[in-house]
Amino acid sequence: MNVTTKLLVASLAFVGITAMPNGAGAHDGSFQNGIDHKHTLGNHAETDARAIRDARTGASRTSSSNGITYHNGPVMLGPTKAYVIWYGDWSTGTTPTILNDLLTNVGGSPYFNINTTYYNGAKAPVSNAVSLAGSTTDAYSQGTNLTDASVKTVVSTAISSGALPSDTNGVYFVLTSKDVFETSGFLTQYCGWHGNGSIGGADIKYSFVGDPGRNLAACSAQSTSPNGNAAADAMASVILHELEETVTDPDLNAWYDSRGYENADKCAWTFGTTYKTANGSLANMKLGSRDFLIQRNWVNASGGLCALKY
Repeated sequence: MNVTTKLLVASLAFVGITAMPNGAGAHDGSFQNGIDHKHTLGNHAETDARAIRDARTGASRTSSSNGITYHNGPVMLGPTKAYVIWYGDWSTGTTPTILNDLLTNVGGSPYFNINTTYYNGAKAPVSNAVSLAGSTTDAYSQGTNLTDASVKTVVSTAISSGALPSDTNGVYFVLTSKDVFETSGFLTQYCGWHGNGSIGGADIKYSFVGDPGRNLAACSAQSTSPNGNAAADAMASVILHELEETVTDPDLNAWYDSRGYENADKCAWTFGTTYKTANGSLANMKLGSRDFLIQRNWVNASGGLCALKY
């Protein structure tokens, strides 16, 4: 099945934050050899590609009173393993350290615990367990202009070369340096996306998130940063958005609402209660020793709500 979902650009003011993007969902296009869900910048325009897909495949739905619906597809019960492919030039700067700390500490947190409110057809819930299981580098094997298909190739090469294992319980993050473009709309239509596809005969889940330094306002809620690196902190928020969507809707046939929004889409670019860090930046949670400003996620309980913890 070839379905692409994208999100677009707007601006709106949050409590204590002047934010450039506002999340929503617009679906368009196609994705070769897989499915992806693109997390946007912006407005609420949408064509419900999932509804079209369901009509073609006869997918059944389980109604929910929590504002999100189970469509009987698999979820990632976990423990979930995060793998990072550092694509491009990451030889300088603090971004790898910040994002490695993020993925090392999100598992077991009150924030990721929100995902335990999602379950499969046997009512088995997603576990609050994430680990940073491995990483590798890729020095521009596909050039500086990536297509959706070449992002998959980057993942496939990392696995086939033995740099990373083949793991159906893994989410492979292709994190690109500032000089790399994703040509289907990075920084103009979306900030990141997640998808899945057959790689080496296994259903592999992966995500693209780029360094937004070329146009920071497109993918960051503030120009300052809790960790002194605005681009890395912007990536952190998008990475967790894509991670929680992947574990609850890995093949795009599990959890989403009548508009096609996955759990994190329903709360995209909202941050809840914030506090000021030592350098004057805003944050809303501490993971490990670091403060972060992370988009809220949808709790699939108590009628449904956007929250920072469960």
